[in-house]
Amino acid sequence: MSDQAGVDRAEETPVAEDDQIHLLELLIVLAKHKRIVLGLPLLAALAAVVISLLMSNIYTGTTRILPPQQNASAASALLNQLGGALGGLGAAVGGSIGLKNPNDLYIGMLKSRTVADNLIKRFDLNKVYRQELQSDTRTVLGGNTSILAGKDGIITIEVDDKDPKRAADLANAYVDELIKLTKVLAVTEASQRRLFFENQLLQTKDSLTAAEIAARQGLQKGGLAQVDAQGRSMVEVTARLRAQISAKEVQLGAMRTFAAEGNPELQRTQEELQALRRELARVEGSSPIALVGKGETSGGSGLDNLGRLRDVKYYEFLYELLAKQYELAKIDEAKDATVIQVMDPAIEPDKKSKPKRLQIVLLAAVGALIAGILAAFIREAVTKAARDPQEADRLRSVRSYLAWRR
Repeated sequence: MSDQAGVDRAEETPVAEDDQIHLLELLIVLAKHKRIVLGLPLLAALAAVVISLLMSNIYTGTTRILPPQQNASAASALLNQLGGALGGLGAAVGGSIGLKNPNDLYIGMLKSRTVADNLIKRFDLNKVYRQELQSDTRTVLGGNTSILAGKDGIITIEVDDKDPKRAADLANAYVDELIKLTKVLAVTEASQRRLFFENQLLQTKDSLTAAEIAARQGLQKGGLAQVDAQGRSMVEVTARLRAQISAKEVQLGAMRTFAAEGNPELQRTQEELQALRRELARVEGSSPIALVGKGETSGGSGLDNLGRLRDVKYYEFLYELLAKQYELAKIDEAKDATVIQVMDPAIEPDKKSKPKRLQIVLLAAVGALIAGILAAFIREAVTKAARDPQEADRLRSVRSYLAWRR
């Protein structure tokens, strides 16, 4: 057993000696070329000191803002309570235009060309950055600006500039331009809903005006058919059903923007629409008004005029429904008027943020040290190759492989 241990120690001893020899050889090479190994980092460090001292100080203006949170508004909860005819239209609209991550939206607005151009004009950045083209100035401004959203939902805007006051002013100006842009664009759920109902209201108003003009002209030419109280009631019922169908169709179109055909809510809405259409067909089938618009009466007759009056009632009812939703959307938009909250306005920085001179010098010295060590071993290899034919062949092989054309 002791003999075996002696053999193991005997086998381990040459390996340890070989490792020690190789380490000493490496140290010998480094010591032999100490002027390169130590001199190159020293020269690099001195050059880095001179260059860093010549670099201008850069200051960073920082501001932090809290963007508005996209919560369900009061009007969204009331959309289904105003006139059962809408049947959840407001919920569909709110769901289709809701924003999943408002921070991404506001960061995109801050990085927009509109904001950049306004800042360039406001601070005359073409002259400050010494650029002739507007696009080049935008690029420089974008490189000097950092806009990030933290996990806490706070957006941080940082702007670098040689002038500390201008750095702070630029950071605050980004917030000013964002507030201006939000007043122009419909970015909140309430403002988008207000814009949607505003467009629908204008279209319905134009249709109502056209229907009133057509009814007035028809009455002047052909008079009005004599219809009893039940017939007049049918006119209103028909107009109400048509308005309900139109509202359902708008709801269905809005739902298709975010729901697949197999969506249960979408299918339920389609069934409700079909039921309304069947009810309208039943009502019109039991009323003489059903003849109107089917070519069975002569143009300009009293019954035709009654159909025109039905159209007026339809657009009046639809206009009333949309007007209620529009007013609610305006109220919600007014509540969201102060959407941008500035937590920390940028102040004039009292310390530079760049350049980090010590870091520059250290990185230059470390990089030069690595380069010096490589240069020492390369010189040693070249020296050996000059004396050893085998090493010379290896060196030629390396040179041949490094050549672009072989």
